[in-house]
Amino acid sequence: MRRGGKIGWLAAAVLAAGWLAPPAQAERLVTSVSTHRVLITSNFAGTELVLFGAIDEAPPNTQIGAYDVVVSVRGPARSYVTRHKERMLGLWVNRDSREFSQVPSYLAVMSNKPIAEIGSAEMLRRYRIGLVNNVLPPPAGSDVVDVPPEDSFRAAFLRVKTNEGAYTADPKGVTFLTPRFFRAAVPMPGTAQTGDYQVETLLIAKGALLAQQQTAIEVVKTGFEAVIAQEARNHRFFYGLGTALIALLTGLIATLLFRHD
Repeated sequence: MRRGGKIGWLAAAVLAAGWLAPPAQAERLVTSVSTHRVLITSNFAGTELVLFGAIDEAPPNTQIGAYDVVVSVRGPARSYVTRHKERMLGLWVNRDSREFSQVPSYLAVMSNKPIAEIGSAEMLRRYRIGLVNNVLPPPAGSDVVDVPPEDSFRAAFLRVKTNEGAYTADPKGVTFLTPRFFRAAVPMPGTAQTGDYQVETLLIAKGALLAQQQTAIEVVKTGFEAVIAQEARNHRFFYGLGTALIALLTGLIATLLFRHD
């Protein structure tokens, strides 16, 4: 009995030590963007921001290649309609359409290697990694899970946004400076819409998500364009009336200048 009691106390002590021991340190991400505010002027043709990141609590013998990093930049949400055209009686007409509600107006994905090499297809889709794996909501009443990545409307939508330059992917956009430090070039096109842009950084190792960090970038208009935009929002009636009067006056002046006797 005495021996069994000692064994019992020893097992309890081991379990208690396991519970009281501090948890193993996990990797953490620390990121910073070169600027959190982009000003759009009349001659704005686009710019490039730089995101710097550090992997905290990484093992001391970490080598370059032990981690993968994916940086996704998502612009203000908008709704878009993708239409399928067919030729009928010599004319192209709209047959079917699909509305994608509240999807990013701008989407850029930067990584240190091709997205397909970072993890399994299920993992990539679960964390919305890559252009194709970003969730594009289907029509109301249907299930997002039931919409495959190769859906024709989804593919057409991505193709159009990519051709416009609104959706981009760069498998070499993230560069490791050391095993723990990296940088990523974040492009901001000249057609960027105003609003808040979400910047999400994911740290992955061997196909498993270890940490993530989020920050935001604000894109705003400045100067004369900002004044006009604000007046158009605050005084819509007078703005519309003034625009119509300017157009009428311009047409009248053009008629007087170019009329023939």
